[in-house]
Amino acid sequence: MSQESSGLVERMEQHQVSVYLGAMAAGALVGWAAPSAGPGLEHAINPVLGALLFVTFLQVPAAELLRSLRDGRFLAAALVVNFVVVPLVVAAMFVFLPADQAVRIGVLLVLLCPCVDYVIVFSGLAGGSSRRLLAATPLLLVAQMLLLPGFLYLFLGSELADIVEVGPFVEAFAVLIVIPLALAWAVQAWAARRPAGRAASGAATTTMVPLMAATLFTVVASQIPKLGGSLGDVAAVIPFYALFLVVMAFAGKAVARLFRLDAPAGRAVVFTGATRNSLVVLPLALALPDSLTVASVVVVTQTLVEVIGMVVCVRLVPRLVPAARTGTL
Repeated sequence: MSQESSGLVERMEQHQVSVYLGAMAAGALVGWAAPSAGPGLEHAINPVLGALLFVTFLQVPAAELLRSLRDGRFLAAALVVNFVVVPLVVAAMFVFLPADQAVRIGVLLVLLCPCVDYVIVFSGLAGGSSRRLLAATPLLLVAQMLLLPGFLYLFLGSELADIVEVGPFVEAFAVLIVIPLALAWAVQAWAARRPAGRAASGAATTTMVPLMAATLFTVVASQIPKLGGSLGDVAAVIPFYALFLVVMAFAGKAVARLFRLDAPAGRAVVFTGATRNSLVVLPLALALPDSLTVASVVVVTQTLVEVIGMVVCVRLVPRLVPAARTGTL
């Protein structure tokens, strides 16, 4: 990589929050000014998202996975905050959500699944343990995909069978998770044996910020035209998303304290509980019947709220979980 290119990558990484916000703003402008481009951009979501997840997984050393499973307290805390605390918080919010079925499904899809991509970046910016989150990523991915159907059934009951088809969910899991993860581990094995592999792996990891920006742009631009007359219903979920961030910040701190984690691990738990998997569950929302089209917009709306919220969290979480407490929380 040339020195100029290296400098550009470094600058993008330093200003990645601004890059992400700019990408979403540009996507909103394109979606509003050229709604006819929406369907074409929607077809680009899976390829660009698959590339983003491949690069994310590439930074998760396969050789470290077994070792990470020995970090029992952190993994237990991450699982408890995401799959025990979060469903309870969502259940408390659920009865107050707008009655529209598509809106409710969109909220459930996005809030019940923990983030596995930019949470690592934001946690690191706040002094959280990015290494632990990276190592926990495959476990969190598999757990959410296995548990999501059960959670949806608990919230929706018999309605679920009438509105959700299993096929698209399985296809999304295979295309966006299994294949990128397998390719990433194959490249890791190549990098461990050949200089060319190391060069390819290193070059790929530098594309993280541009790929995230491209994904956010594509998602927002493709979904804005779908708002139509549903702007009011979609806007109504924004306070719920903001409230979720606040509640989960304090809940994450409580879980970290319960498991007696140090400050970096505690901050990572706060971030994994507060950030959601909107980009990965979006294809699941897109696979819903046409009558539930608004669900995908509801999912994208959570991304907009969350990225802005992460700018605040990067500054406030270090105060919420101060590094001065070097022993236990």
